[in-house]
Amino acid sequence: MKLKKGTIIDKKIVDTAVKEQNIDDLGKATIREIVTIVNSIEARSGEQFIRMEMGVPGLSAPQIGVDAEVEALKKGLASAYPPLDGAKIFKREASRFAKAFIDIDLPEECFVPTVGTMQASFALFMAVSNLSPTKDTILFIDPGFPVQKQQLKVLGIKYQTFDIFDCRGDKLKEKLESYLINENICAIVYSNPNNPTWICLRPNELETIGKLCDKYDAIAIEDLAYFGMDFRQDISTPFQPPYQATVAKYTNNYALLISSSKVFSYAGQRLGTLCISHRLFSTYFESLKIRFGVGNFGPVIVGRLLYSLSSGASHSAQYAVAAMYKAACDGKYNFIEELREYGIKAKLMKELFLRYGFYIVYDKDIDEQIADGFYFTIGYPGLSEGELLQKLLYFGISGLGLRNTGSRIQGVRACVSQTKLSRFTELEKRLAMFEQSF
Repeated sequence: MKLKKGTIIDKKIVDTAVKEQNIDDLGKATIREIVTIVNSIEARSGEQFIRMEMGVPGLSAPQIGVDAEVEALKKGLASAYPPLDGAKIFKREASRFAKAFIDIDLPEECFVPTVGTMQASFALFMAVSNLSPTKDTILFIDPGFPVQKQQLKVLGIKYQTFDIFDCRGDKLKEKLESYLINENICAIVYSNPNNPTWICLRPNELETIGKLCDKYDAIAIEDLAYFGMDFRQDISTPFQPPYQATVAKYTNNYALLISSSKVFSYAGQRLGTLCISHRLFSTYFESLKIRFGVGNFGPVIVGRLLYSLSSGASHSAQYAVAAMYKAACDGKYNFIEELREYGIKAKLMKELFLRYGFYIVYDKDIDEQIADGFYFTIGYPGLSEGELLQKLLYFGISGLGLRNTGSRIQGVRACVSQTKLSRFTELEKRLAMFEQSF
């Protein structure tokens, strides 16, 4: 890769940092490997990156949650083991939150705190892969969160994937059924809004997933990490439509992953919410009884898997999230309004990248332009995914390769959260130099 003009960062520093990670193609690098490389480059060059590789919150944690957790700690919760299935206040407010913003009615027992939704998905993968001797494979609707596939590799569970971009609307049924008809799929996993493309599944697509889960006895695992962040619809008024779109409206074979990290910017305390349909929670599976000694799905998740993984989730953090759930349901905390900054930044950042020769890889949401949110995807004419990532590093910009996410198209995932509006002038300068560099 020959550069005609100068770079922001010495090419040798970048190349050395990449080489130290033993990576011959940055398109194959994991999120954490990119983070390590960028940290190394920043330390050696003294140059602050425009960091777009990792999906971390860019907003401050709400004071409501912080105050509630501090109060819980003052009352002595730090020395008390949390109830394995969750503190009563957490379960109560989680149930209210689901009714207020998703419009689903579930008893409190169906809501379980986990050490982030990563732990929830890990436990779910272990459970669903043991529901039937013949159903040993998990199907991903990609692109998606790459670490979930890493979890399956760690667990030794088989998986299959397909890229949804050309399978939207009515085409989704045929595509899904081409896998489900083999009778080996135990669960379907997807995120909505989608990480990394920001595609948002329509109600008819969610209905398709739900009906096929019923027909083929599969579990829908819906990752709601970016809950309510399809800003084309305002779900901020509790107990009133519109609500967060969900497969839960169309099947009882579901589990929802609700993250506190992005929605409430409470990532540091690692507290997620696992929501399991009441019917699934109480369903008995003989295969689970044989494998874990308990046959009912919910007790296996809580009393066998989560117990084995961490013996509960942070006691004080449950009070923090419960307080934020309560404030949102009571109309005292408009979490959607706070999150709108991500949409504003995405719109402006996409305009900058387009101005300097980039294109949006996943540019359409069926018949609409892709919405503005936490992520967007970029490519550059004539550059492969790995080449683009490496060249961006020379100009102090980082991202993640789309191949990591299961995409069939080469490109880069860009996260908007860590770039403050005050640095947009600097980003434009770097992109202008990038364009002129060949």
